Amino acid sequence: MATRLTLAAAALAAAAFLLTPAAPGLARGAAAPDLGPNVVLLSPSMAQSDVQAKLDAISAQQVPNQFGTQRYAVFFEPGTYGSAASPLDFQLGYYTQVAGLGASPGDVVINGAINVFNQCSGGACEGLENFWRSLSNLTLNVNLPSSPPAYAPNPGEDPGCMNTNDLFAVSQASPVRRVIVNGNFFLQDYCGQGYVSGGFFADDELNGFTCNCGQQQWFTRNSNVANWSNGVWNQVFVGDKGAPAASFGPGTNQYTTLPTTPVSEEEPFLTTDAGGSWSVFVPAVQHNSAGPSYAGGSTAGTSIPIKKFFIAGPSTSIVAIDAALALGKNLILTPGVYDLKAPIVVSRQDTIVLGLGFPTLVPEHGLVAMQTASVPGIKVSGIIFDAGAKSSPTLLDVGVPFLTGGTRDASDPTLLQDLFFRVGGATAGKAATCLVVNSDNAILDDTWIWRADHGNGVGWTSNTADTGLIVNGDNVTAYGLAVEHFQKNEVVWNGQNGAVYFFQNEMPYDPPSQSAWMSGSANGYPAFAVSPKVTSFQGYGMGSYSFFNQGVDIHASEAFSSPGAAGVQWHDLLTVFLDPTHGSGGIDSVIDGVGGSSTAANPSVPVDVLSYP
Repeated sequence: MATRLTLAAAALAAAAFLLTPAAPGLARGAAAPDLGPNVVLLSPSMAQSDVQAKLDAISAQQVPNQFGTQRYAVFFEPGTYGSAASPLDFQLGYYTQVAGLGASPGDVVINGAINVFNQCSGGACEGLENFWRSLSNLTLNVNLPSSPPAYAPNPGEDPGCMNTNDLFAVSQASPVRRVIVNGNFFLQDYCGQGYVSGGFFADDELNGFTCNCGQQQWFTRNSNVANWSNGVWNQVFVGDKGAPAASFGPGTNQYTTLPTTPVSEEEPFLTTDAGGSWSVFVPAVQHNSAGPSYAGGSTAGTSIPIKKFFIAGPSTSIVAIDAALALGKNLILTPGVYDLKAPIVVSRQDTIVLGLGFPTLVPEHGLVAMQTASVPGIKVSGIIFDAGAKSSPTLLDVGVPFLTGGTRDASDPTLLQDLFFRVGGATAGKAATCLVVNSDNAILDDTWIWRADHGNGVGWTSNTADTGLIVNGDNVTAYGLAVEHFQKNEVVWNGQNGAVYFFQNEMPYDPPSQSAWMSGSANGYPAFAVSPKVTSFQGYGMGSYSFFNQGVDIHASEAFSSPGAAGVQWHDLLTVFLDPTHGSGGIDSVIDGVGGSSTAANPSVPVDVLSYP
């Protein structure tokens, strides 16, 4: 009932709010959209020193800015930046989107290096917390300066290696999409060693040596891979040309490799052409594909003029946003933190909601941040959903329960890409569930759902949240899914014919006692539970890790729970006990009592189940 009232309220708001060409937030002309103060446009006509200075200023602020409120989108207009003799070398920090504005990734060429270094504190340097940043739609020709830039090396790191490769030490919520890399690309800052934990490639062309190095897990989809170095715990390749052969189990590289991607659609992206016209390009749906979407010279899809988008900023009223959506506009959210007094309601078929520079939605009064109707083709991408102080039932509701008939068109799927959820961390927050997918034929493509284990407002009774993701729709496919630290099941899958390609999970660190973390009579909660009614599901390359750090012995009976139906099939599952120095307890079996235990007796070693049943 609450959902129907919300949608009706949006319609009333639309009727009451008159949009005119001069209304705030409306693009006034195709050539000059107002994208707000935190969208930085760089042109090849600018002096390289000016380009470098702008990038360095943003990096200096954002690299240490894990829980700050500043957000940036940096767009390169088509052309070439830097050279082999004078490289453009910069860091990519928190809440920073760097992207090219061309129709093809070859339209923007950067000769230089784009680095993400370890964070160093207390003598330790690691990249485990390098979240919330992105790189897309450009070509990177790796060229290093003759001497290390002023910002390298970081304190505590080896100065002898800081200027030897492009070091890109990222963890979750740091997608690399539609990027051509010519040269070596290292997914770890090996100068400081330390750990890194997961990343996401899609629609990329990796033409040099890609060093997975110490990355604990990584997901790669629809890319060309010239040379991949190694695996650690969980590496999944789907629809990639040149990917390593499947090799999963004890003593292997832990590779799960599938030759084609069953169904995918690349993320919409902002472009400008030689005439100065701006648009958003929406790539077409692909089936059984392999390699990048632009391999034939161009990407199939549709270009939508910028005038068809309502452009909002953090100060734009929710009434104006919902009215524009109800009256047929698509939506661009520019960088910033949006305190929402009511939900953003997406009610029209094929609506695009595109976030620039990691806009962050915070619902007030225990409301939902965004609600979509049960209509096909809605596309939502590039947004952080942050729980508010009063507990919300969900942060993003996709489709209306029991009204999924309108989303049964597989040719026009719902698309959820680069969506990141937090409960706690930046501020104290609470939510029962972060993401509920009621729509059929939805694609989740790079989703990190996080109950914070560090930051502000963190504790067993502070940032409370039962479940990260509930899937009720049928034919839902997830690529690169990470869900961590929730207090009951991390994922509950109720829909038929679902599929997950790569799952990364850490169970909650902080149950204060075993009695506080029980599922009926069973110890703990399975991280990923497929409900008893489900008869068809496929899971590939799925890992769950434990690190119970409250000084008491905590156990989970199993990491995965399956209904036992013949059509529910699991491939390449693993559990890992993370740290015997500070953690205790562990996971007693991988799935339904099958598979060995991961405890202090076998720390940091994956316990594998190759197939189940």
